[in-house]
Amino acid sequence: MVMDVHGRDLRYFVTVAEDLHFTRAAERLFISQPALSKQIRMLERQLGAPLFDRGREGVRLTPVGEALLPHARQVLAAWDRGWAEAERAKGKQRATLVAGMSTSPGRGGLLSAIRSRFAALHPEATVQLRQVGWDDPTAGLADGTVDVAFVWLPLPDPERYRWIVVAEEQRVVAMPDSHPMASRDAVNFADLLDEPFLALPRSAGPLRDYWLAVDARGGRAARIGAEIASTDETYEALVDGRGICLIAAGNAPLITLGGVTTRVVHGIPPSQLALAWRAGDTRPLVLDYACACRQANHP
Repeated sequence: MVMDVHGRDLRYFVTVAEDLHFTRAAERLFISQPALSKQIRMLERQLGAPLFDRGREGVRLTPVGEALLPHARQVLAAWDRGWAEAERAKGKQRATLVAGMSTSPGRGGLLSAIRSRFAALHPEATVQLRQVGWDDPTAGLADGTVDVAFVWLPLPDPERYRWIVVAEEQRVVAMPDSHPMASRDAVNFADLLDEPFLALPRSAGPLRDYWLAVDARGGRAARIGAEIASTDETYEALVDGRGICLIAAGNAPLITLGGVTTRVVHGIPPSQLALAWRAGDTRPLVLDYACACRQANHP
């Protein structure tokens, strides 16, 4: 039966085999000579045979020791290569920042401006953008799958997060081209109160109410025509006439693909896109990315 052996014991064996002197080998290994001798004896007991002849003329390898030595060196060399690869992987992981998003933050050159400023602070770092569904208003922050996230305010459980606003955009209403109000240049939100609205999933929490403009309804409940959880679902629901919806002006090109139009809405405040991170996360990559966002927003 093959016995499990610690890499440490193999390293001890190889060092003694190279020096053929327990005291010198112990000095190289930064342990005491009795401790080294004890470990070698334990290894010999595991193997069931002596590895060294210890005589008046000095220390010599036994035939078993000579047979084991090249394989022990191969094992240690393989482990050293594996350790080095693991360290390189850890280094890359430490230098990778994952940024979640439910909506692309690339509006108006914002993302490229952030990227250039962050690269100046961390030229070795990589930023990975990860698309997250609309059912998660934190864009991956809540479950820890991202380090930072571009999110629409308001956030659920705001005490759990820190954020800076990176863009402020007027909210517009998207509707089918055939809608009676599509001929207007702008509409008042009061004129939309009786319209069926497309709503985010209930899991979106306060963000669902925000895009329904609940605060501007004077206590009147919103009529829900359908729930939508993606840009494609929103477009299809609009074309099908299942309802209208509020969107940020910067997202209008994603919806107006044909058969859908957007109009300015008066009577509601603008939307805010923010870069958010978990409260208490003080990692340099996170804080410096937030700094880059702040600089890009206020050059």
